[in-house]
Amino acid sequence: MALIRINFMAQSLHRTVPLMVCLPTDKVDSAGQTPTGPFKTLYLLHGLLGSEVDWVSGTRIQRWSDERNLAVVMPAGENGFYTDHPWSTDLYSQFVGQELVAFTRRSFPLSTKRRDTFIGGLSMGGYGALINGLRFHETFGAIIMLSAALMTAQALDKATKPAWFAETPAYLKQVYGPDLAAVRQSELNPQILLQRLLAEQVELPAIYMAIGDDDGLKGVNDEFDAFLTQHQIKHVYETGPGNHEWDFWDRYLLRALNWLPLDTRAAGINSGHIG
Repeated sequence: MALIRINFMAQSLHRTVPLMVCLPTDKVDSAGQTPTGPFKTLYLLHGLLGSEVDWVSGTRIQRWSDERNLAVVMPAGENGFYTDHPWSTDLYSQFVGQELVAFTRRSFPLSTKRRDTFIGGLSMGGYGALINGLRFHETFGAIIMLSAALMTAQALDKATKPAWFAETPAYLKQVYGPDLAAVRQSELNPQILLQRLLAEQVELPAIYMAIGDDDGLKGVNDEFDAFLTQHQIKHVYETGPGNHEWDFWDRYLLRALNWLPLDTRAAGINSGHIG
């Protein structure tokens, strides 16, 4: 599995940004065969305070993607919740859902088919995966949300007495825009976005959700699960022991990969798998 670090100029963010890519193009089996693609692709979004290296350092994604001939793209999202910020010219949603996909498809042998293209994330990245997976539903065939930060309304309620920087009015306006009062009824609220898509009768991506029993975000994930069930939106929701932590995300990322329509093949010859 080739692990590649890239810096490229993102027009939607007006700066050079880094990303990590796991690519199985150097994989050789015992018969000397190497996969050539096009590869199914998972775009993985990190959480608040994280970076493009989080998934590689916190989970076994490199090994699992090797076993499944899966390309994995991990961009840097800073603390922007992967939404468009026209008030600051940072268009994270456009970056994730359009420019990043187009750039990586030009650069690597990736499948261009919707059924082979997935988006996932944890915490802030889980919210970003949901919002952008739905917004760009013609691109992504499946969404993975681990401990998703689906607390738009709750965060706004805490702005009067913030406990940390992510609850301050300054940060919330940076993420959601200057008119915080309008956010609840905007498409930054996943339920509002879903209601429009249901009315338009679009084909929604498949949805996988998971969260730890002791995670502080479990309540909002339970509520979203109930919303999906009420509106008969097909999805999988799993809970289990754990908190907002890498041990949980590592375990349930594997369950999510097993849920995706991926090939399961032996790992290639490498330093941890000889012969």
